Amino acid sequence: MKKLGDPKRQRKKYETPKQPWRVERLDEELRLVGEYGLRNKRELWRAQSTLRKYRKIARELFVLRGEERKLKEGILIGKLYGMGLIDESSTADDVLKLTVRDVLERRLQTVVYKLGHAKSIYHARQLIAHGHVVVGDRKVTSPGYLVPRGMEGSIRLSIATAAS
Repeated sequence: MKKLGDPKRQRKKYETPKQPWRVERLDEELRLVGEYGLRNKRELWRAQSTLRKYRKIARELFVLRGEERKLKEGILIGKLYGMGLIDESSTADDVLKLTVRDVLERRLQTVVYKLGHAKSIYHARQLIAHGHVVVGDRKVTSPGYLVPRGMEGSIRLSIATAAS
């Protein structure tokens, strides 16, 4: 029997919407799923949960004062800068302005398509899932991989794909 804290225990990495049947939200989700070639809405909810986590940390910074706030804000800005979501000179206010589109733009699937390695967003997903995309010196098979800043130039198709 697996216990809590077991590394092999699968956990949800997303939260479902509180109002699941609002028409405006359903339409917007469907639009985003199609635009970014997501497999299902769970992938969208995962991106929203990631964004929600960082926005919550930014809101908590406004309560702090002095050196503690500067330190924690620097850590948050550094993390989000490394992820490629904000600029180095950004503040906690800029973190609150982030949208789910900003997170979806950093997914490997979107980056491969925007770099022109794939004919469509769905083709990019297939190339990644079949192991034809290399980031740096690692083969990445997850279309939802968030590409760190500076790694966009090291994304390439593997040799096996180029030959066929």
